Amino acid sequence: MRILHTMLRVGDLDKSLDFYTRVLGMKLLRTTDRPDQKYTLAFVGYASNPEQAELELTYNYGVSSYELGSAYGHIALQVEDVYAACAAIKAAGGTVTREAGPVKGGSTLIAFVEDPDHYKIELIQR
Repeated sequence: MRILHTMLRVGDLDKSLDFYTRVLGMKLLRTTDRPDQKYTLAFVGYASNPEQAELELTYNYGVSSYELGSAYGHIALQVEDVYAACAAIKAAGGTVTREAGPVKGGSTLIAFVEDPDHYKIELIQR
């Protein structure tokens, strides 16, 4: 078994696609529009399956926001340089919610950013 994708419900597909492609540098891999069922799917990622897992962005017609709830944590992305990644994300108009630096009690360098729907994304320098 392996992870294929994670689905996130988004309130504005264009804003989300801009964030994940322009700000985070992912590629739009494919889209599916289902007007009869009133939703659109957009798959983004750094590569397609089976090379890497993907994010499925689901836009339900007429729904502009969701409550995230207390169970959702974050998505983690590996970056070469967490400080440079934060600078690039800010320059592209993205929001850094936790500046780059060592994780509490450790030495791993991390940061957190937020997408247009307020989903948290952890950047981890490897």
